[in-house]
Amino acid sequence: MSVLHLLLFLLLHVLPLASPAVDVDQFTFDGFAGANLSLDGTAAVTTDGLLMLTNGTTQLKGHAFYPVPVRFHEAANGNASSRSFSTAFVFGIVSEYDDFSSPGLAFVVSKSKNFSTALQSQYMGLANAANNGNSSNHFLAVELDTIVNAEFGDMSNNHVGVDVDGLSSIVADNAGYYEDGTGAFMNMSLLNRTATQVWVDFDARTSLLSVTMAPLELPKPKKPLLSTTVILSSVIEDKAYVGFSSSTGVVSSRHYVLAWSFKMDGGQAPPLNIQKLPALPFTTPKRRSKTLYILLPIASAALVLALAIAVILIDRRRRRYAEVKEDWETEFGPHRFSYKDLFHATKGFSDEWLLGIGGFGRVYKGVLPTSGAEVAVKKVSHESRQGMKEFISEVVSIGQIRHRNLVRLLGYCRRKRELLLVYDYMPNGSLDKLLHDHNTMVLSWSQRLGIINDVASSILYLHEDWEKVVLHRDVKASNVLLDADMSGRLGDSGAKERSPTPSRARAFGRSCSS
Repeated sequence: MSVLHLLLFLLLHVLPLASPAVDVDQFTFDGFAGANLSLDGTAAVTTDGLLMLTNGTTQLKGHAFYPVPVRFHEAANGNASSRSFSTAFVFGIVSEYDDFSSPGLAFVVSKSKNFSTALQSQYMGLANAANNGNSSNHFLAVELDTIVNAEFGDMSNNHVGVDVDGLSSIVADNAGYYEDGTGAFMNMSLLNRTATQVWVDFDARTSLLSVTMAPLELPKPKKPLLSTTVILSSVIEDKAYVGFSSSTGVVSSRHYVLAWSFKMDGGQAPPLNIQKLPALPFTTPKRRSKTLYILLPIASAALVLALAIAVILIDRRRRRYAEVKEDWETEFGPHRFSYKDLFHATKGFSDEWLLGIGGFGRVYKGVLPTSGAEVAVKKVSHESRQGMKEFISEVVSIGQIRHRNLVRLLGYCRRKRELLLVYDYMPNGSLDKLLHDHNTMVLSWSQRLGIINDVASSILYLHEDWEKVVLHRDVKASNVLLDADMSGRLGDSGAKERSPTPSRARAFGRSCSS
């Protein structure tokens, strides 16, 4: 065959078979075994096909995106117009506690799949303190959130919200669904350790975004949980990635996606095959082999005997070294740290790590062994006659408050007569040291004004914005702590919650710093 004949053959028979690259408009994952996804952080696909966004490690984040960007706009008569889309997914959250968790997870449409600068915890791996809410973020998210954060105006620790470029939702509601027959609203828990289905639909003609959820065994309800107008063209530029983001805080939690489908240009996302979904951990027991059935009676008897011996030994040890727990801790207590972790974090409460001695306790700097986070640990002194009263007040009151200008209480520990509170570490110490110690840096007028505004913001929140009015009675320079950015954070031991009866009044606790 001559060269000319070969060229003619290629032109007529081979080249027509090669089609140009097309946009991705639809896909379905009934489980993620072998799925081609772009993963980062703690995100991984388990051996049984679960997409695991977080693996239980605290203070980390994970992302999973479809590897190819989707075109969200099309040219029509010379103008770019948004395209409709629909997605459905099944998720589940397994937390260390039944009613307390790290932040949840979010379905995300984003210009970029690189969230390396985003923070974990309340930022859900999508933003950070500096860029939260910036229009340059270019992301749309549907959050399934399991914590309350005052900074973002969260309504509860069990809500669904629509976010644009930040974590302050433009619309939100408590998790649940509307029954088709009666129209009654049925509450749902995001932390019930069972799989839940979610649908997100965007109608380009009306710019209406709708979010619907329901238990796995029910069909999609007719009435959505949320509906809001979103000008997609102002958020997403042409192509964007679709996927999921999640993060953990101080509580160990695992966030899973069991299945996912997506479709562009009208119509519902392809239905998910519920029967083919992998089981969510701790919800479906593993099948037992025949050998196990035979050995089970023998093993059970041995286990009962071993447990009886263990209970006796543990009871003796607990009586001798028990950490104190009371009923109020179950209802109000934030995350509890082990004494062992705090002991190692402060190098055995070494004098070298001593930050100062307050009115009723010593304050130590610590580095948590599990996360490496710097904290301040206040060890209430035995000499304090009101130590227990103050301690309980701090855990109950401050543990529920979250504001960017209040020193955050991370957790606590009680062991015998030792009472310990764990706070965010404030590396720049208290304001009075900077004002009166001539060996330290001199604050500029702009810094002083910023600190005053920070303190005012915290007082306004305590007095007016929090669900329970807290009256602050001891605002002074030594109670204003400065973080790494020289932002002021207020801490105090002299405020009380306003209440019609004295028995309900609680003290607002003192903070810790260098």
